[in-house]
Amino acid sequence: MTETLPSLTLVRRIKAQPATIYAALTKPELMIQWWSPDAGPTLRAEADVRPGGRFNIVFRLLDGSEHNPTGVYREIVPDEKLVFTWEWAGSPERESLVTILLKPLDGGTEVTLIHEQLPDEAARESHEAGWKGFLDKLSMFMGDR
Repeated sequence: MTETLPSLTLVRRIKAQPATIYAALTKPELMIQWWSPDAGPTLRAEADVRPGGRFNIVFRLLDGSEHNPTGVYREIVPDEKLVFTWEWAGSPERESLVTILLKPLDGGTEVTLIHEQLPDEAARESHEAGWKGFLDKLSMFMGDR
């Protein structure tokens, strides 16, 4: 019997074109300006955006804790889709999978974020809160608030 691991899906409409959002998700010089789940700063952003390429982000939360998600890009469709693994530095055994879909809408983009293969319900809840903050910051970075 195969165990079904927890997952989450978030959908957000952002008033920016898919190409602009894709750039914010993939260009380190843009990622470092907004990538974190709260108002804390992003300290480092590296991205080798190609199948098999890696990303490495370091951000500090408002509580002072620093976090370092890393992963490998699995699928890339510019301006439409990013699929990458998600792991925390020091815990590679907890690798999960993130898919971000960008669908053009009149006057903006529908962003769908799917995070699969989370290890347990506590991780799902924690990541859901983090990704909601991430989408809030992405939306603000796009000038959508």
